[in-house]
Amino acid sequence: MTEPKPVPPGRRVPASLTGAEAVVKTLEALGVEVIFGIPGGTILPTYDPLYASKIRHILVRHEQGAGHAAAGYAASSGRVGVCMATSGPGATNLITALADANIDSVPVLAITGQVGAQAIGTDAFQEADIVGATMPLTKHSFLVKEAVDIAPAISAAYHIAHSGRPGPVLVDVTKSAQTARVDWHWPVKMELPGYKPVVKPHAKQVQQAAEVLRQAKRPVILAGGGIIRAGAAAKADLAKVVSRTGAPVVITLMGAGALPDSHPANLGMGGMHGTVPAVAALQNADLIVALGSRFDDRLTGELASFAPHAKLVHADIDPAEIGKNLPVDVPIVGDVGHVLAQLADLVGDWDAKPDWGHWWDYLNGLRASYPAGYDQPSDGRLAPQHVIERLSALAPPDAIFAAGVGQHQMWAQQFLDISGERQLLNSGGLGTMGYAAPAAMGAQVAHPERQVWAVDGDGCFQMTGHELVTCALNSIPVKVALINNSSLGMVRQWQTLFYGQRYSNTDLHTGDDTVMIPDFVKLAEAYGCAALRCSQADQVDQVIAEAMAITDRPVLIDFQVSRDAQVWPMIAGGASNDTIEYARGLAPTFERDEF
Repeated sequence: MTEPKPVPPGRRVPASLTGAEAVVKTLEALGVEVIFGIPGGTILPTYDPLYASKIRHILVRHEQGAGHAAAGYAASSGRVGVCMATSGPGATNLITALADANIDSVPVLAITGQVGAQAIGTDAFQEADIVGATMPLTKHSFLVKEAVDIAPAISAAYHIAHSGRPGPVLVDVTKSAQTARVDWHWPVKMELPGYKPVVKPHAKQVQQAAEVLRQAKRPVILAGGGIIRAGAAAKADLAKVVSRTGAPVVITLMGAGALPDSHPANLGMGGMHGTVPAVAALQNADLIVALGSRFDDRLTGELASFAPHAKLVHADIDPAEIGKNLPVDVPIVGDVGHVLAQLADLVGDWDAKPDWGHWWDYLNGLRASYPAGYDQPSDGRLAPQHVIERLSALAPPDAIFAAGVGQHQMWAQQFLDISGERQLLNSGGLGTMGYAAPAAMGAQVAHPERQVWAVDGDGCFQMTGHELVTCALNSIPVKVALINNSSLGMVRQWQTLFYGQRYSNTDLHTGDDTVMIPDFVKLAEAYGCAALRCSQADQVDQVIAEAMAITDRPVLIDFQVSRDAQVWPMIAGGASNDTIEYARGLAPTFERDEF
């Protein structure tokens, strides 16, 4: 994070600025480098001084795109992402992106215009109570009616967004506050009574966690998104803990990259579409050491039958998460980075690693029996898993991937080889279709030197794909791997499995032999992008190489894949994790008796 730059004693930026100028000056002082947004009536006063600011503004095509772009910028860099919109529909269009960032703990600062203070409550043109609307969907929301409160509110919002458990904060500034005059000075006095996030964990609780880990016979470390939010040091300390103890690791979707996929201790993702070894490890463990995980329903399945024999150590910076879904034996409130640093030191003092050979024999047996794999489609179209597998093999090792939501998201998690802690971006908790393209745009802005791919579906892409226009006009060379199965794939899979193949309103007709609406190649070209199409397996490598060679504009590849491809393993929604199927009709048996 860039700390605010203090003004030398006795010096003031010209007395009597407008509130709008104070908005821009405050953002500059906070070190903000880029804003994603769209101007409109009530935020227009702030756009005027922004015209001459050193802050880069990227004009998006829809406010939801601005929010997801800010989140992609933040999730890939660890810095606060900033977005801006006008009142009414401009502000309400941000809500989905803010709710998405909130549940996934992404630091975003949203600034919206509001009607004049005197008009609030009159149903004025483009008036909406955005503070009231977003209060349950953000970490906090501010309404600023006076110009004197602008700098303190924006500074506090920025601080709240990135401190403690990160999250989105909205600052709604009335037009009257933006046009009023105010003396601006820096730094401002920040008063946040009651807001004191616990960062350092209680040492005795971490010691207790180390002790129960030493005594365990079948331990599992559950690596959640909190490790990613804590940064690279936390990832390094997790690797130390794993090396010094020999404990197996299961990752969550948001924890991707906490331990490299190639690490021998990494069993893969747990939960609904997790690997068989990962799910079996959690179900048969006698101890779970959970680090920055919420224990959401996609991980646990039926709560009553989740990990029935396991003690639970739960470390999280948000005390509200501890004990929320599962009873906890050793609660640890604090930043997961600090928890891991202390835990790494404690286990480093052990005389020897515990003997978990029998446990590892069981888990490695499951790895051998149920490896990641897929069937070749019978309809002659591409296997989507093959496409993503080859993309992973050919893209640079430090490439960043932003996944949409649905089947392609699960295949991305399963078949991309992720080694970095901010390399795979996901909409995890909210599951927002339309996330990938604008999030990839934000990540590319944060990392212009790296290759950034959106792995998207044809359904998701049509929700926010117009942001490729933004990318083309702003020289943001994102790449889109469009996994086009001509349907809402995950919904169709559920219809296949649970609704008697009654495909109600899931056909999109985007890659049919007779109908192709839209033609994504023509659409991408109309957006100012390069575009390619691939429908044969022997063309996949060549097409990916062609796309990677294009660096002066965005590029989209329309991969025409089988609509009958399905995501496996799978646990039905709300069912016990014990009911996992490796493939349709093939259910592994967890041999608990041997423990």
